[in-house]
Parts: sequence; structure tokens; C-alpha cells
Amino acid sequence: MENAIVPVGPAAAESGQYLTFILGRETYSIGILAIKEIIEYGSVTAVPMMPAFVRGVINLRGAVVPVLDLLARFGMGRTEISRRSCIVIVEVRNGHEILDVGILVDAVNEVVAIPAADIEAAPSFGSRIDTRFIAGMGKVGGQFVVILNVERVADCADIAAGLPPSQLALAA
Repeated sequence: MENAIVPVGPAAAESGQYLTFILGRETYSIGILAIKEIIEYGSVTAVPMMPAFVRGVINLRGAVVPVLDLLARFGMGRTEISRRSCIVIVEVRNGHEILDVGILVDAVNEVVAIPAADIEAAPSFGSRIDTRFIAGMGKVGGQFVVILNVERVADCADIAAGLPPSQLALAA
């Protein structure tokens, strides 16, 4: 896959569009308005003294962009790189700044429309990831898809602290 720009705009917001992707053996999604682009996994430069879920940084058109390993962020191991591995570049707010952050995923699926009526609240138990990272559960084709809270997943304060999710709740 070449660098692909994901279309965003008012139509995406109105229809509740989400990018679905595979992580481990599960399907997750992120609201399309948070996504800047999707790029093929390439050269990631490791940075010393970073938490295990920070894979490193990439050069994105002259900008240094951190790359998070979502599987490691959720405390579920480290992502094995394959030919379908991608980095989803998302824009997140850090105070008054907007930062680009790369999120490593196993494979990107498709953009789906999930009407608000088909989105349930995040479960309080039974999920393999910290529920603070979940914005909701969307029904897609008779299956539930985890809708991630990208602001929380890429929270710069959590990343700077370098704590795994299981310890973040204790630190809060």
C-alpha cells in the first residue's frame, strides 16, 4: 500500500464513519475524523529509554512522528510485523497543540458507517483492554467492533509516564 490519504470531511462526520483494523485477532476502529493518513510499515527508528509500547519514531515529510504499538499499549504483547502491517497516523490534542501520532496495527480493513443507534457504551468488564481506551462498541454486520478513544490511547501524559495500562489506573 502506498501512502494513502483517508478522506475526511463533513460527510464523514454526519454518517459516523470509522476505519476498522485488525489488532491481534480482534477488530477495532477509530473515528475517521481523527485519521490523517495510513502508511505502509517502514523504517522505524528506536528511541532509547522509551516505554515498551513506543516502537520509535518515523520521518513523515520532515516531521518526527512517534509510533505506538497498540498491542503493547493494551498490554497484550508486541505486534509482529507482516506485509500487511500499517501505521495509522492520527491527530491528537495535547493541551492547545495538535500532534501527529502513528499507531501500528496488524492490518487495515475498511471504512464503515456505524449509525449512532448501533453504538453501545463501553463495557465495564469483560474486555481485554483498559476500558478507558474504549469510546464504545459498534455493531457492524452482526458483530461488535471496539471503537477506540484515540485521544486516550495516544495520551501524551500516559506515554511520557511510560506506565503500562495496568499501572495507569493506580497512578491516577
